[in-house]
Amino acid sequence: MDLLKKLTELSERFTVVNQAVSDPNLVKDQKKYKDCMREHQYLTEIMVLYDEYKKVLSGIEADKELISSEDDHDLKEMAREELKELEEKRPKVEEQIKLKLIPPDPLDEKNIILEIRSAAGGDEATLFVRDLWEMYIHLADRKGWKTETMEAQETEVGGFNKIVTSISGKFVYGTLRWESGVHRVQRVPVTEAQGRLQTSTATVAVLPEAEETEIVIKPEDVRVDVMRAGGPGGQCVNTTDSAVRLTHIPTGIVVIQQDEKSQIKNKAKAFRVLRARLFDLEESKKQAERADARKSMVGSGARSEKIRTYNFPQDRVTDHRINLSVHNLPSFMMGNMDDMLDALNVYAKEEQFADE
Repeated sequence: MDLLKKLTELSERFTVVNQAVSDPNLVKDQKKYKDCMREHQYLTEIMVLYDEYKKVLSGIEADKELISSEDDHDLKEMAREELKELEEKRPKVEEQIKLKLIPPDPLDEKNIILEIRSAAGGDEATLFVRDLWEMYIHLADRKGWKTETMEAQETEVGGFNKIVTSISGKFVYGTLRWESGVHRVQRVPVTEAQGRLQTSTATVAVLPEAEETEIVIKPEDVRVDVMRAGGPGGQCVNTTDSAVRLTHIPTGIVVIQQDEKSQIKNKAKAFRVLRARLFDLEESKKQAERADARKSMVGSGARSEKIRTYNFPQDRVTDHRINLSVHNLPSFMMGNMDDMLDALNVYAKEEQFADE
């Protein structure tokens, strides 16, 4: 990609968008207004970097001209020092621009449905599900996001076979989109009397939450069944038929919701989860079509892909996609995972830019 050519094109586009946001009639169309303001903010950030880049380039040219034409030794030395600084700064600014040139994904601003399920490891796997869920809740609290438990299948040892949570706030999906996959834990379980190290796994799915207008579900495509809610060990926790099971006939997706005492509330929550799963299915198809010629190391999002290991004896978390390890595992499990999340986002953008 010719960087200067691309920046010149965006500068011309910025002029057009700048005029558009000044039009008082723009607010009459709220969707167009939001899209335009989002693009204006994005282009403004690029223009700031473009101005800085132009200053660096013009400074390099001026210093080179001064060194070749000036007779004054002191001025030449000053120019050489400044030239060295500018030539060191140039690739850093270029890298910032390249990352910024990847347009923001509209999905990044979406709220999410977070599903965490136990996989291999029995009781220890269910305890790991709880640990992962608490990790994301701590992160959400720090970022001021709102969380709501949609479904929780608690086990007798205090873990979860499955827990579903909605998370809403600023840039939620953009922050957590690379968390989908298999998470592995290596530690001595509290349930292990012999003190032996065990490896257990849990799966995480991060689903962007869809608006009703984005995913239209036809009534005839959904079978709705009602039943009594059950708890750990199969005991009945409700004497009324408040639990709801939705079966989406075209895809075979099944959603069961039983946390609320009200059948109406359970049905509404179940439809939110179903809509998110159908939206995720559509987005996965689009991503597969766009990426059929390559396999994104970060962005495959396969539910079966082992993405991260939490090694408690070594106090280490390793993300296998970008080969990054961070230490202080207790802090990480308290939601202090920004370094890892930022590294994943930067890597994904660099990878995307390389394919432009």
